[in-house]
Amino acid sequence: MKHMEELGFTETVSELKGLVHEVISLAQNSETQREVLDEVEILVGKFDPILDDLRDNIKFKDHPPLKKAVESLGLELKRAKVLVKKPDTKSFTKQVEEVVHDLGRSLGLVLLASLEVSTDLKDKIGALHKDLMSTRFDMSSFPSTSYDSGVVSELEIEEEIQEVKRVCFGIDDVALQLKCGDDEQLKYALLELNELIGDKRVSSEWINDEGVIPILFNRLGSSNSDNRLSIVQLLRTIASDNADNKEMMADVGLLSALVKVLVRDEEERREAVGLLLDLSGLQSVRRRLGRIQGCIVMLVALLNGDDAVASHHAGKLLKALSSNTQNALHMAEAGYFKPLVQYLKEGSDMSKILMATALSRMELTDQSRASLGEDGAIEPLVRMFSTGKLEAKLSALSALQNLSNLTENIQRLISSGIVASLLQLLFSVTSVLMTLREPASAILARIAQSESILVNQDVAQQMLSLLNLSSPVIQNHLLQALNSIASHSRASRVRRKMKENGAFQLLLPFLMETNIKIRSSALNLLYTLSKDLPEELTDQLGETYIKILINIILSSTLDSEKAAAVGILGHLPISDKKVTDMLKRANLLPILVSLMTSKSEISTETTCWLVESITGVFIRFTNPSDKKLQLYSAEHGVIPLLVKSLSSGSLVAKCRAATSLAQLSQNSSSLKKLRALRWSCVPPSADAICEVHGGHCLVKSTFCLVKAGAISPMIQILEGKEREADEAVLGALATLLHDEIWESGSNYIAKKSGIPAILKVLESGSIKAQEKALWILEKIFEVEEHRDKYGESAQVVLIDLAQQGDSRLKSATAKLLAQLELLQVQSSYF
Repeated sequence: MKHMEELGFTETVSELKGLVHEVISLAQNSETQREVLDEVEILVGKFDPILDDLRDNIKFKDHPPLKKAVESLGLELKRAKVLVKKPDTKSFTKQVEEVVHDLGRSLGLVLLASLEVSTDLKDKIGALHKDLMSTRFDMSSFPSTSYDSGVVSELEIEEEIQEVKRVCFGIDDVALQLKCGDDEQLKYALLELNELIGDKRVSSEWINDEGVIPILFNRLGSSNSDNRLSIVQLLRTIASDNADNKEMMADVGLLSALVKVLVRDEEERREAVGLLLDLSGLQSVRRRLGRIQGCIVMLVALLNGDDAVASHHAGKLLKALSSNTQNALHMAEAGYFKPLVQYLKEGSDMSKILMATALSRMELTDQSRASLGEDGAIEPLVRMFSTGKLEAKLSALSALQNLSNLTENIQRLISSGIVASLLQLLFSVTSVLMTLREPASAILARIAQSESILVNQDVAQQMLSLLNLSSPVIQNHLLQALNSIASHSRASRVRRKMKENGAFQLLLPFLMETNIKIRSSALNLLYTLSKDLPEELTDQLGETYIKILINIILSSTLDSEKAAAVGILGHLPISDKKVTDMLKRANLLPILVSLMTSKSEISTETTCWLVESITGVFIRFTNPSDKKLQLYSAEHGVIPLLVKSLSSGSLVAKCRAATSLAQLSQNSSSLKKLRALRWSCVPPSADAICEVHGGHCLVKSTFCLVKAGAISPMIQILEGKEREADEAVLGALATLLHDEIWESGSNYIAKKSGIPAILKVLESGSIKAQEKALWILEKIFEVEEHRDKYGESAQVVLIDLAQQGDSRLKSATAKLLAQLELLQVQSSYF
């Protein structure tokens, strides 16, 4: 008897019909398991008309997939025949159920392979397939079972149908469907090929002869996500078989197709990077991958991604690729710097220069600079600068200049000991090293921003001595560095030493520089140094340089230069009347008023500095000992600008504005009396009557804070969270409480809700501010109405101050508590 695969299609179908009849006959004649076998008889009997239709259709005689499916059905019918012969086994019911399902699966293959059958035949096959797959026998009722005892859901049936959709192609059909099939056909061709490879039914020679590898790579670009995943997984299996398969995958076109999968879904990316890692053992693959556009960028993205497996594989692959210096540079450009740093540490001299040069030219973010610092880039670059030849020194310095833009890296530079080497280079007169001086001075300027530079003693003196020996670019960097050093909070000794060593005489000529950058840097340094020596500053500057500073204020286009120049003039001793007269003759005040009036409403760090400097100079022009000078200031419109600064200026500007207003207000009462004598026969208008001074007050003539509208913004300052301006504001408010105006002044402050604000200063202000607040409250609480209204809230604050406050405040606190009748004046409580 021939095997089925040796028979023609018609003969095969006829043999199946014989098997169907045998199974039916055996089921009918059995005396046991009747209920189960009755169902088997009915189900198998339904094959007969289907097989007749298949046998009579001449189209199928030369269709290998259908013949193979029919052969598979024959094998299952043979299993059924053997089983029905022996119905007495213990697991008979379960075995019958499995065979029935296997018959259904085989019939499903027949359905899928029957491409051109009639609709009627398809319906018959489909209905029987469904019956077979949905058959369930009740095992608990053994030996009697019922077909109707359990029917699976439609969803489960559909899942079973999908499971058997893999048509049993011949090997040639698999290759054809891989190349030309649609997504559905490709899906099952891939599954079939996977089984063929797993079962060792195809060889590497067949894979090579059929062009399976390029076909699979080609399908990556046109397939859906599921198929792409299956393709990459299958390629990994093929690659693991032998080295020849890997060599075939090393083609740059195939690798490019695989690289594109790195931007697909998570599972696809994971498998793709895994395959690339599998292939990276080949030098040709490593060389080509680095040249494929976007490959390294995508690998770095995977390295930094959330998928731990893909990240690990990407890291290993990047490490393998980094054996090529160009790849290491591409990785750095993509934000992965470890390979570059490794070359700086252990590479050849040329590799180190290549990496340092590239680093100097990169547009780095602060995050990138931080990564490079953390990865250890600075130490090897400093070594290159210290011990390398000229080209190595230049590339290292340029790279360090780029890295020094980050504060954290400045500390690393200082710790590396580079400062002394940089200064030594700047002092060098060797011509070949001259090109290194500019980047060296730029790095010094950055390093000087850290207070840690102060550990390098005499660094400022060395920089000063270099100023006149350097080019303009280096001069500017040195001036910036000196200003940073002098500005540090712990640099008072350095500033003193700089002045002793003639810093002013060295720096003042730079004010006449035509190079704006150098002039600006020199101005900033002079401003910083001038803070500490008001008494010496007049002699240091002299009339010549004071005029030069005023000319800069008039002519400069930079607010920063104006601010520094005004600030230097603001540091001149206020008590020096000769200086005041000199500034007045030079029309400084109207210049400053015009400058402040035209200032943009947009607040920047520079405009804030400018206003602070101007309000500092206004203190000179509002000196309370010179009423004529105060009148001069008021006539030029200083007072409205001071009041405006109370609301819109920085804390420093507010403090200085309050100080000037306090100085002006000290003379308001006397000026009011003088004005009253002059105009006694002219009754003042109702608007001009002042609630505090009780007479004819005008802003420009009596400098009245009430008429100027200064009290409310002052109280708002006290109500705020920042305490730096409290003392100056309280000093201004205190001018309303002297002599005969104290009661009206108290009433006005109370009217403007000033008492709670003053109590707030008692809670959290400085000692000096608290002293002023206690004095003011003592005056205000002399008025019974204010004691009654605010006494209780004041008690809580005062008692806490008495118990927890500074000992210097205890006497004044006790006096105020006694005033509120909470304590005897001579109490021993304190």
